[in-house]
Amino acid sequence: MQIDIKTSSVKPIRSTYAYVQKRFGDKPASRYQEASYDIQEEINFHYRPLWQPEHDIYDSTRTAITMQDWYQLKDPRQLYYGTYTQIRARQQEVLESNFTFVDKNGLLASMPADTLTAALKLLVPLRHYEWGANMNNSFITGYGYGATLTNATMFATMDRLGSAQYLTRIGLLLDGNQGSSLEQARQEWLEAPCWQPLRQGVERMFVVKDWFELFVAQNLVFDGYLYPLAKQIVDRELVAKGAPTMGMLTAFMSEWFNETQPWVNSVLKTVAAESDANRELLSRWIETWQGPAREAVGVLIAESGGDARDLEQFDAAFAQRLTKIGLSMEEKTA
Repeated sequence: MQIDIKTSSVKPIRSTYAYVQKRFGDKPASRYQEASYDIQEEINFHYRPLWQPEHDIYDSTRTAITMQDWYQLKDPRQLYYGTYTQIRARQQEVLESNFTFVDKNGLLASMPADTLTAALKLLVPLRHYEWGANMNNSFITGYGYGATLTNATMFATMDRLGSAQYLTRIGLLLDGNQGSSLEQARQEWLEAPCWQPLRQGVERMFVVKDWFELFVAQNLVFDGYLYPLAKQIVDRELVAKGAPTMGMLTAFMSEWFNETQPWVNSVLKTVAAESDANRELLSRWIETWQGPAREAVGVLIAESGGDARDLEQFDAAFAQRLTKIGLSMEEKTA
């Protein structure tokens, strides 16, 4: 008896979803395209919000920025829920391993007293800044427009909560899980003069109504100054003074900043290129928020023993970043 095994192929009626096909054509689409494009609610709203009846629930006019197509604000990382959770899970495995290793071997027990004091005063209070950034990105996600952007800001929202939690765990490692470091960090944040400019900046951002201005203030300006400062504090005040383990415990901060900078830059570059009006708005917002950010960082630099040259370095790096975006310092200060 002879058995013939035959194969047949079934040609799909279409290669992707209709809404993706409308934008990219009838061809296989990436998971990022299927999970991000043209899923913003635009019709069939039942009522306008009672607290803001001049707007629809989802309304592109909640910001002064205008775009012909909000889906131009794509994420160059092409993160959607699946890839985001997989990447963060792998990173968390490494971090958990680092924290377990440090805790199990008591690597912070030999930290010099002055270095411990510096960590408690200059590092752990940043957990409150990260919580503020979590709140701000949550606002942007809630009121922003276009899922390519709001998906990414939701990921940033959760990242900032994670950063706050890891800074909390560092504090608990420093005080033997007693919680005294967290109470001390809270008092520093509320009362210490060196933290008040930053605290004031965070609280000012809480009441910004234009969600894109908040995106600029938080994710470009304040992060653009605070993250380089945090790295400097760790490298110069902790690692160089007898606590190399702190570099391993805080590596996630620099890694996250380096990962998200291209996304923020891409969004702002696209918005600036859309129109002269957008570019002028961005320049004005940057000018408005750079002053408070510089003041906050300058006070913390002085508290950590730095000088004006450190702030000049941060200014130069920020100016270089603006140039890449298409917003030169000359435009900003004009």
